[in-house]
Amino acid sequence: MQSDALLTQDELDFIQTMQHNPQLNVRDATASLLVNGGVQIKDLLTRLVAQDHVTIQAQFENQQISFPLQLVEDEFHAQHIKLGAPTIYEDGPMIRPWRLTLSRPVALEDEEGKPTGLWARELSFNGILVEARGRTAPPALSAWFAPDGLSAMAMKGKRQRKTADGLFAYRLQENTAQETERLRQFIMQQHQLSHPQLHA
Repeated sequence: MQSDALLTQDELDFIQTMQHNPQLNVRDATASLLVNGGVQIKDLLTRLVAQDHVTIQAQFENQQISFPLQLVEDEFHAQHIKLGAPTIYEDGPMIRPWRLTLSRPVALEDEEGKPTGLWARELSFNGILVEARGRTAPPALSAWFAPDGLSAMAMKGKRQRKTADGLFAYRLQENTAQETERLRQFIMQQHQLSHPQLHA
């Protein structure tokens, strides 16, 4: 190699390896949003997202899917619009949040990771249907939901009613933005498994 070369052969080999690594070249298509329409449209959309809650709505069969738009800043301090995890609603006599029926109940845990005697049966972005085994359901819920392979998510809510099946419905209270986003991501992943034709 010549003495005036900017990179050594090892450095060149490393860069070429990085460029041809298929795992590093996969873009998350659901995270970024490309807006075609000129500078004025992009500027207007960016200002709207920065000032207020902006969503993109989609209708699929009997479901409405609402994607929040978020303004994020990259490492170069440039701002980009990103799609957040969606809120999924079901149409019917009343529009209600899509409910994920768990294939098997998930034990809710306390802060130390011990079972509370409460079991999650259904879950939406704003509610949870709970089975109380060997205890009475408390008026307020404060527990952790830890489905297989995922770190625990905080579940805080107030009891709304008892169903005819003896289950207890809780309305989830607002959590931190990060916890709410994690819950919506989990529900979306499960929705993808339930409706692969929509997410293909």
